[in-house]
Amino acid sequence: MNSAKIRNIIFRNTMPCAVGMFILMLASAAYAQNAHVFHGEISDSQCALNVHSLTRSHQEMLKSKSMGGTANTCSVFCIEHMGGYVVLSAGNDVYRLDRADLVHGFEGRKAVVTGVLDSKLKQIHVLKIDLEEKP
Repeated sequence: MNSAKIRNIIFRNTMPCAVGMFILMLASAAYAQNAHVFHGEISDSQCALNVHSLTRSHQEMLKSKSMGGTANTCSVFCIEHMGGYVVLSAGNDVYRLDRADLVHGFEGRKAVVTGVLDSKLKQIHVLKIDLEEKP
């Protein structure tokens, strides 16, 4: 086999991989640029979406003590019983959170969520979460 044939074989085998890697890099860069920061309480979907509440809060459940005595215990109870994780912003916007593995442990607490918003689904793909620091 001559060197031209060898180069041609190598080129045909490596070029699709290189193009694929380039496309993946562009897609991930575009995805990262769309990340936003959201501030609010990590809650359960039932209270935040007024399924068990009239005020988008845990107020009614805490008063009745039927779901626990704190925002944390109320959220944990509801999430364990078919609720989903959401972030309830100060403006009363509610966004579903897709990464329970990252969000678990923040129930009922003020947090800063970094993620990519899917505005059609009102869902955040969570990239990072931290407790909100008090001023």
